[in-house]
Amino acid sequence: MFSFGVDLITFFHPGFWGMANEEEVVAYGNAQPRPFWDRMLDTLEQSGVTGIELTFAPFGADGLIAAYGSHEAAGAELARRGLAIASGFFADIAIEGGAIEGGIGDPETEARWLRKGDELARALAGWGSDVMVIGLPMRTSWDAVPPVFVDLGAAQQAADFSNRLGALTLRHGVRLALHTEAHSMFCQPRDIDLLLLLTDPVYVGFCPDSAHILLSGGDPAAIAARHAERIVIAHWKDATGPMAINIPIDHGIHHAHRAYFCAIGDGKVDFGAWAGLMAARTSQRWAILEIDAVPDPLTETRKSLEFAQGVLARLEPSRIGCPA
Repeated sequence: MFSFGVDLITFFHPGFWGMANEEEVVAYGNAQPRPFWDRMLDTLEQSGVTGIELTFAPFGADGLIAAYGSHEAAGAELARRGLAIASGFFADIAIEGGAIEGGIGDPETEARWLRKGDELARALAGWGSDVMVIGLPMRTSWDAVPPVFVDLGAAQQAADFSNRLGALTLRHGVRLALHTEAHSMFCQPRDIDLLLLLTDPVYVGFCPDSAHILLSGGDPAAIAARHAERIVIAHWKDATGPMAINIPIDHGIHHAHRAYFCAIGDGKVDFGAWAGLMAARTSQRWAILEIDAVPDPLTETRKSLEFAQGVLARLEPSRIGCPA
């Protein structure tokens, strides 16, 4: 059975830090990495989870190393708190854009992403982690003129890059996993099927996110079941329902998502079916409880962990078995 971790975006809420906005949180994390990381790790130590998914700066590997002076010292700080790095989210591709905006397919941009992805994989492996998660570029808004389609050509470019990045990370013993970010080119059920068809399963795995799949109109458990053999890690997250397909996709789209996210168990995700699938048909070491930017991460993480463990405890023994 897998263990639970949290994505560090949980700590992005300015209220937790006593600050006015997210820009101040980022500035503080970059300027004062030691107290920034001490507070997060101390909170996680009390929460009951044992794993961490690193994410964008200052919540990433570089920030963790800067906080404690070296890769080895950072690992020691984690170990003395009973914590481990479960995975790392390499956010550059999703943040900077890709096939739709010229990043994927541009040799210079791809070379930089491959170099940074290789560096992150090496750091993750040194901490005992074997999963690196990426998001693919956001779609262009539905009302763009002219419209930009996520067609076979765009998907093939993204798959080709993912294959090459996955080949690099695997040299460190780290599996690459594609994350289902709502309104990205890897979110609709059709997108997921297409990109997983085009990527090589030896090099590219799957990180389904239950809430983001639901936001995009999919059935999280059904989609996970179709690709269970590719799942190397999963994000357990809840949402109130699908978003309209014609939502403008701009710099505010991620904040727009938050209006639909809710505490795990309070939304529409069928976690009984989700948990049963994960327990019976995958061999993942970690499941990530993703709670977007909350002012009280300790309380919310404890509640999410209690809910998830309760769902697993209620599974029939016949639904917990060997991976398919």
